[in-house]
Amino acid sequence: MKIAQRALQICPSLTLELTARAKQLKSEGMDVVSFGAGEPDFNTPDYILDAAKEALDNGVTKYTPASGTNELKQVICNKFLRDNGLEYFPSNIVVSNGAKHSLTNVCQAIVEEGDEVIIPAPYWLTYPELVRLSGGVPVTVNTKEENGFKMTAEELKNAITPKTKAVILNNPNNPTGAVYSKEEIYALAEVIEKTDIVVISDEIYEELNYTGEKVTSIATYSHKLKEQTIIVNGVSKTYAMTGWRIGFIAAPNPVAKAIANMQSHTTSNPNSIAQYATVAAYTHDGGTQFLKDMTQSFARRRKLIMDELNKIEQISYVRPDGAFYVLVNVSNVFGKKYEGTYVSTAHEFANLLLEKALVTVIPCESFAAPEYVRLSYAISDEDIKKGVGRIGAFVRAMEN
Repeated sequence: MKIAQRALQICPSLTLELTARAKQLKSEGMDVVSFGAGEPDFNTPDYILDAAKEALDNGVTKYTPASGTNELKQVICNKFLRDNGLEYFPSNIVVSNGAKHSLTNVCQAIVEEGDEVIIPAPYWLTYPELVRLSGGVPVTVNTKEENGFKMTAEELKNAITPKTKAVILNNPNNPTGAVYSKEEIYALAEVIEKTDIVVISDEIYEELNYTGEKVTSIATYSHKLKEQTIIVNGVSKTYAMTGWRIGFIAAPNPVAKAIANMQSHTTSNPNSIAQYATVAAYTHDGGTQFLKDMTQSFARRRKLIMDELNKIEQISYVRPDGAFYVLVNVSNVFGKKYEGTYVSTAHEFANLLLEKALVTVIPCESFAAPEYVRLSYAISDEDIKKGVGRIGAFVRAMEN
């Protein structure tokens, strides 16, 4: 059977084998510490669970409009006005099966064959694959460690060509933890506003921000920029609802309508019970306290993992200001060996670290950061100390 070219061009994940091996070791009773988590380690708040139970008891188990219930879309509009100072209407909102589904819909709706989409690197490994699936060409802008892995206005300007259709901004960023300031976002906006380039603004980590300042959405820069921007967000990271699969977009009416039509022929509506629970997530009084507690916990763990990493001279990292990841540069150990085995890539480093030290980290070749591994601090304080301690012992034991 012949496979379509669009499927064949998708790059396999370098981490699948690593993750499978870690699970196997755990099943064999090994004390594996995993820094691979891409989700909060908190349970979904009780008030959201109660709302889901209420939905079940009330028979909220039927089809909804393909783009989401009007009640949820209005709640999302209220969220944008309250949290971002942006006015949207339900006709601007499409609710989908997670933010990844929203991003897929956006790329399918706006990217034509051969269109270029600018993606600052390091990036979440799914972005370029979604662009390719849509027939587009991902254009990587390699950001600099000394700039905190944030794309500058000059770097953006230099990447724009007549074929540029869109730019993807992820703020706060996975995998770097970078958070763009208002001034940095507006500098990018000034460049984009002079063009007809679409901004795909992935704001899924919006609430996980430790700078003391609110994350600025690029859509707030001007009315024109708002009309060029498609915001992607969801409840996965904000309310520890990764498995509930609710993401959404806010976009100009023509884009939202097109995506709603597409979704009606692909997945139909998102889960009705999850939609009902998401209304509660955004409206219940318990949400404010949950967000405060979760953010404070991540802020504490962020400090802890940085303190522990500071003890290891052989590696370095860039201070993360958001999300729950830290990007660690392990290139200083490339060319060295551990118990006779040489390490020359981040992937080899991660494989050997798992086998010899029982620690899982994510090698970042697929994130366009080949000298780095990603550590998630969405784990316990005890595991952070234990895991980073093992990494330190591992690299100190490496020889030339």
